[in-house]
Amino acid sequence: MAVKLKGGFMTITNSEEVVNNVTFNHILLEVNSYVATLTLNRPQVLNALNRSMVDEIDAAIDRIACDNNIRVVVLTGAGKHFAAGADVNDMALMGPEEARSFAFGTIFNKLENLPQPVIAAVKGYALGAGFEMALTADIRLAGSSARFGLPEINLGIMPGAGGTQRLPRLIGNAQAKELIFLGHNIDAPTALQLGLVNRIVADEELLDEALKMAEKMSAKPPLALKMAKRTINTGLNLDIKSGTDLEVISWSDLFATEDQKEGMKAFLEKRKPNFTGR
Repeated sequence: MAVKLKGGFMTITNSEEVVNNVTFNHILLEVNSYVATLTLNRPQVLNALNRSMVDEIDAAIDRIACDNNIRVVVLTGAGKHFAAGADVNDMALMGPEEARSFAFGTIFNKLENLPQPVIAAVKGYALGAGFEMALTADIRLAGSSARFGLPEINLGIMPGAGGTQRLPRLIGNAQAKELIFLGHNIDAPTALQLGLVNRIVADEELLDEALKMAEKMSAKPPLALKMAKRTINTGLNLDIKSGTDLEVISWSDLFATEDQKEGMKAFLEKRKPNFTGR
């Protein structure tokens, strides 16, 4: 197993290498200091998602979730594209029960609920399930070539991995229904206008920009990052009173952490804090 640990850098490649008894053939997982980069790695088919690839993503999610040394995750695709949807070759002859077993929604829910913040770096196609995967991220950066769409309607189906639920919550019902009902693609500037992405970056600078953001984020107190993410995600499904009640409980719980003491002490002493995740 070629797992390199040198200077805080670990690389898990996709060449039949085993991590936690799982073989990764279709993804790359790299951990550099406190930042994990999960790369979809089927560029020969535009990173189309098949069952094997998604099962590997599931295993990687489990590994990331239980690793306290990973503070931020970057999600991206190898080659020119993020992911051009689910592999239609795998789905064409399925019946309803087979389709339910094939569906990626449960794993995408796990990705969305990772305790660590997730930054998606999207260039080229993010279509169908690829777009739905990007929607699970906390922050989305778009390369200038990025194109987003849910074309399932053109195949006689509809989004089935969270698109009908996450997209309306992000851009509103009417805009989401237009994209879903017409099945057309939108470019990066349109995605930015709709609030789908945080910013647009030149393709050649996209991954570096995502990693820079992740590195800055990873220097923040990890327990506070996790608590803030959980509070935001949970609060979206609550009324404002319940949400603000949850917020004050989460906020006050952080006063039991060493990072809170260190952060406020460093502020008063006019120095940079050293957060340890305790």
